[in-house]
Amino acid sequence: MIEVSNLTKKYGSNYAVKDLNFKIEKGKVYGFLGPNGAGKSTTMNILTGYIAATEGSVVINGHDILQEPNEARSCIGYLPEQPPLYQEMTVSEYLDFAAELKGLKGDEKKRSIKEAEDQLYLGPVEGRLIRNLSKGYKQRVGFAQALLGTPEIIILDEPTVGLDPKQIIEIRGLIRELGQKHTVILSSHILSEVSEVCDHIMIISRGELVASSSTEELMKQMQPVTILNITAVADEASVSAALDGFDGITESSISETEEEGVLSVEIQYDSGDDLRMDLAKAFTEKGCTIIEMKAEKASLEDIFLELTADEANADPQIHEESDRILSDSVDDLLAENGYAERPSEEGYEAYGPGDAEADAQSDFADELAGGRENVSDRWAYEMPDMPENADAPESLSELKGETGASDEADSDEIKEEE
Repeated sequence: MIEVSNLTKKYGSNYAVKDLNFKIEKGKVYGFLGPNGAGKSTTMNILTGYIAATEGSVVINGHDILQEPNEARSCIGYLPEQPPLYQEMTVSEYLDFAAELKGLKGDEKKRSIKEAEDQLYLGPVEGRLIRNLSKGYKQRVGFAQALLGTPEIIILDEPTVGLDPKQIIEIRGLIRELGQKHTVILSSHILSEVSEVCDHIMIISRGELVASSSTEELMKQMQPVTILNITAVADEASVSAALDGFDGITESSISETEEEGVLSVEIQYDSGDDLRMDLAKAFTEKGCTIIEMKAEKASLEDIFLELTADEANADPQIHEESDRILSDSVDDLLAENGYAERPSEEGYEAYGPGDAEADAQSDFADELAGGRENVSDRWAYEMPDMPENADAPESLSELKGETGASDEADSDEIKEEE
């Protein structure tokens, strides 16, 4: 379905993704994991054709994403972490628009929209403006557009963000259903969600693939020895006699508990074996009554933390270099659009186009120019062209089109429960 070869994406001298190689097979649900800034979203954006790779190739159903972009994209339904919604459209208008963009016409378009609305329970809100929907419903609308046209491959970036527990359960069930007919790639920070719905897990750290296998295989690799804890009503001689017949046990220990006549037994053996049934039988034959038997296994969280441990110990010089590059970019962006700094009694102050006096500063320029030392390698600021005498936006959030709870409070329709 998807073949990724030597995929690399660089920003300046820094690698967002470095020499990735993997294959996605048909009919499986893949979990794509990694810490913040590891390169997950970059990889997904390259797979969907949103951005181009610096090096390497991506082939989707035999179509190279660079050489045959339209054919490759037609095979994919994509839900970004921030759904691309038009706030002034109704739900039905938006889905109709998205279906047109995907080339759906006539009865096929109507059928595809109806199926997507039914799967995401959007019927009750199909006539409402998207800007008046709750965050959970907006997420559902974004999910619905990804399903339009019944694409063979569905890529989901944090699909349950903003949903309540009931909706999360519903979306997980939907992902399992989709996995029966589609190939699904799921990125999520909720590891329990990934382990519950995914057949195969890929873990990326600092732009490189560090693991790619099924959950069971990963656990075997990370914990080759099974540790079995048994609590039993028995004496030490009987327990020792029960353990004597097992060659597969590599280590064992017996200790007393706070309860009289109750022992705690810890046994280690190769994780490829399962000795629980045989041990239970041997204990019974020796007159030992088992109260509890519990096997210790590495969780997906343990595996994730171990494989990405180097992420926390990344060379600080790399981040310093990234900060410097982005800081310079911010300065250049400001200068190109007439924003700069000038000396003042307190050091420096920011000003923008049309500012005649120091007290008429632009909050936007102040936020960028005055705060550029805080720019990190995970954030970049964008500023559109503005007329010379235009009023500057009141804040960066306003410029980026973000709205807070106060914006939504203006409409009674927002009270829709997620």
